[in-house]
Amino acid sequence: MSGLPDSPQQQKSAIVRPGGLLAILGGGQLGRMTAMAARTMGYRVRVMDPEPACPASFVTDETIVGAWDDVAAARRLATGADAVTLEIEQIGVHALSEVARLAPLRPGVEPIRIIQDKTLQKTWLAENGFPVGAFRVVHSEADLHEAVAALGRRVFLKIGRGGYDGRGQARIGFENTPTRAEITEAWNAIGARPAVAEQALDLDCEISVMAARNPAGEVRSYPAARNHHENQILAWSVLPAGVPAELEARAEALAAAIIAKLGIEGLLCVEMFVTRDGQLLINELAPRPHNSYHQSERGCVTSQFEQLVRTTCNLPLGDTALITPAAIVNLLGDVWLGKEPDFAAALAVPGVRLHLYEKHTPRAARKMGHLSATGSTADEALGRVLEARRRL
Repeated sequence: MSGLPDSPQQQKSAIVRPGGLLAILGGGQLGRMTAMAARTMGYRVRVMDPEPACPASFVTDETIVGAWDDVAAARRLATGADAVTLEIEQIGVHALSEVARLAPLRPGVEPIRIIQDKTLQKTWLAENGFPVGAFRVVHSEADLHEAVAALGRRVFLKIGRGGYDGRGQARIGFENTPTRAEITEAWNAIGARPAVAEQALDLDCEISVMAARNPAGEVRSYPAARNHHENQILAWSVLPAGVPAELEARAEALAAAIIAKLGIEGLLCVEMFVTRDGQLLINELAPRPHNSYHQSERGCVTSQFEQLVRTTCNLPLGDTALITPAAIVNLLGDVWLGKEPDFAAALAVPGVRLHLYEKHTPRAARKMGHLSATGSTADEALGRVLEARRRL
């Protein structure tokens, strides 16, 4: 024996056993809840985040402070780690490559490079035969004018990199036939940067499916969740989605096919549109835990956070079956503005639990926590969290 440490290639097929060190790129609420699941399973956890007092910092062994494109910070994160995962896709490719040089990086570099830029992501989906609505990639204001003319009156404009929770988006033609001035205003509103122009669809509902894939190639999909957005931010989500069985099967199969095609080792949440004429079209991909599956902690055999630990550690995937209907409602910073929330009143609703992220500065539209509930039906679970939210 040489006595030298295993290379990332040798580590690739190894199981990371309890007591090992997991590293997470990102220390927000998703990193926090993943770290809590990892600690329950006996792992040590290190995170990297731009904020030293990020939500995950309170439940981990170590926090590396660094921006998403900080290669040196990424190197410190990965050094000595048994495996690395992420909770945010906006990590610089050079930082990801440095991590992958030092430790097994799950989900991998190339899938994140594709997904983190919506112009690449949407093009990849279309080129690989996955169903998407009509769209155009735009690189200039002139491109946008042409795209709006081609796509029809109503268009959503989404920035390629960096936008989330409604940020980096603009709507065109929803009030009246779009004018050149409105199109120019929309282009300037997203910073005049490469974007995707999408034809507005006649929607019945929005759903998402979480898929998981481990390094051995095992894939499992969770039941679909039904989602409701307000101001482009997820307001509530419920399991099961309550869609027809044939559509449910199609949605789960799509998520499984996409995660396998991308070669992701980890999680992939596939957000989908269900149109009034029965089409199932892919909206966006998220290669990490997702807000619409927080209720998996309550309703599924294996939560999304435990599943991420399993995929990162090269363990068998957990059962994704639904045990009981469950729902969540997001708590945004708006709840704190004006007066302190009445958590006791909310927790008086049967079946409701409170999940706060230890973010100490409430701001409008900032996700500060969520409420979850179970029920005998999806409607009952959803009704409970909405009533609890009202009582706040």
